[in-house]
Amino acid sequence: MLLVLLAAMTVPQEGARPEAAAHWAYTAPRAQQAPADGHPVDAFVMAKLAANGLPPAQPADRATLLRRVTFDLIGLPPTPAELDAFLADASPDAYERVVDRLLASPHYGERWALPWLDLARYADTDGFNFDSPRAMWKWRDWVVDAHNRDLPFDRFTLLQLAGDLLPNGGDEGVLATGFHRNTMRNDEGGVDADEARWERLLDRATTTATVWLGATLQCAQCHDHKYDPITQREFFGLVAFFEPDDEVTLELPTPAQAQRRAELRAHAERLAGSQAPAAELAAAKKAANAAPVDSTLVLRHRAAVPATTTLRIRGAYDARGDTVPADVPKALGPALPAEAPRDRLALARWLVRQDHPLVARVHCNRLWGELFGRSLCSTPEDLGTQGAPVDHPELLDWLALHFVRSGWSQKALLRLLVTSATYRRSATVPASERASDPDNRWLARGPRSRLPAELLRDQQLAASGLLVPTLGGRSVFPLQADTSGVIPTNKADVRWRADTGDARHRRGLYTFWRRTATFVQYAVFDAPSREQCTVARQRTNTPLQALTGLNDPAAWEAAQALGARMQQQAGDERAQLAFGFRLCTSRWPDNEELELLAAAFAALPAAQRWPLVANALLNLDEAMSR
Repeated sequence: MLLVLLAAMTVPQEGARPEAAAHWAYTAPRAQQAPADGHPVDAFVMAKLAANGLPPAQPADRATLLRRVTFDLIGLPPTPAELDAFLADASPDAYERVVDRLLASPHYGERWALPWLDLARYADTDGFNFDSPRAMWKWRDWVVDAHNRDLPFDRFTLLQLAGDLLPNGGDEGVLATGFHRNTMRNDEGGVDADEARWERLLDRATTTATVWLGATLQCAQCHDHKYDPITQREFFGLVAFFEPDDEVTLELPTPAQAQRRAELRAHAERLAGSQAPAAELAAAKKAANAAPVDSTLVLRHRAAVPATTTLRIRGAYDARGDTVPADVPKALGPALPAEAPRDRLALARWLVRQDHPLVARVHCNRLWGELFGRSLCSTPEDLGTQGAPVDHPELLDWLALHFVRSGWSQKALLRLLVTSATYRRSATVPASERASDPDNRWLARGPRSRLPAELLRDQQLAASGLLVPTLGGRSVFPLQADTSGVIPTNKADVRWRADTGDARHRRGLYTFWRRTATFVQYAVFDAPSREQCTVARQRTNTPLQALTGLNDPAAWEAAQALGARMQQQAGDERAQLAFGFRLCTSRWPDNEELELLAAAFAALPAAQRWPLVANALLNLDEAMSR
């Protein structure tokens, strides 16, 4: 009887859950009436506050607001000079000009590449047991640059999913396809190469569905989706788009590397013309071919391969069923044009159609979550029937339609959000009001959350004066404890050879990302391993985080540097302590706080006073929050 039930659960049932097709996320966003004057975001939010009997919090003080928006837009704390300038600027558009300055900063791209790298499962290693290094940092730098250029999100999508097929994609289009080379790769002995490739195809299909559709298509790998209107056949139709792809390495030599290779090849040609000994000629050719150049991993379409795949019965790789042509799930958007070729470019163009019900909603929902700590639909990875209801459905629809109408500009959307009164409210409200809406669903108060792991690192470096703000380049190895004995069963060499010089103090974005042993500070503060697509990071509070913040070698190095920076500040010890407090929190301490600091400072051993106080300042809750 049990076997019969299991068989019934796993046999595909074409047309499962047709009633789910009426779910809000699968219907087109409805045009909402925006107010003739005032901020549109605030109009929607105030209506909800009134309906729930909640008063809006007061505006945040200017120092808090500047810290919040600076971290949100460029991922760094404001400098003392920036704080002084903003606090002294009484002009009515002072805040808007700050926002425009931050959006134009080259560090904007570094901040907003971070959530995209989680979505794309970016890493500098292959994963699995060997976890071999790979060259993907050129793609990561392209993501940073694309954000800085405010590349429209529809173009951003087309390039990453099908840049090699775009008529005007060029070299950028090929490079951008690295999005789907971020899959893990298993090349260990005894692995079936075809099955390993199949696993990468499945990952590409499910990641595409998660990132652009907010859909759990992986649930349909073995059977029709139990909750959403997606059949198993439709899942494999999406997989089929990725079948005609070769995984290749794209060489991207720097001018110096290209010149060196040309010189070596010219030398080999001269030897060939001079009747040089065969061994010498072979060595010269080998040196020319082996000359190191930068490279990255990309996809390349094979036109001769049909965009079809084989349905796997109950998801088993070796249980082959019908041949399935490439196609899109019927309930998740409009049908593909009949004349469109069934390739990745058709898929990408389908996603960025202006009448697609999901894509703009999904992206706007994620961006809202980055700024407010909670998305309008609190399950941004799943907008399907099992996802959470939308707290502000009219607002989400308005934002999605506005995003498309404004040319898919992420900078314009972020500017709209951070200039709202909703964003600028204080996070401090009476306990009774907090109790009535503990998750801040109705947005009566401003956002407050701990900084992401990489931005905690950036905060340490910026406050201590160690930060090297250079953009781009190879991934780096900051100082951390030796972890080589932590994973004794792993075949990979997990020793962490810390860099010296400037590379040691680069922004957190550029830290070498090892899947089997993530940089310790990041792993402790909830960064994912990036073995798979991550839409929203977990937020935990553990004793290990406190221990890491106080004792990790990188944290202690920053504390020593901050202590030295405080000592170099003009004034007496109290002025120097207050300066350090401001570097970490973006505000001056009040009298009580300064008294506590001075008393703690006086009680410490003279040889360790400054780094210990600096360490405490860097670990203040206020210093680790935005």
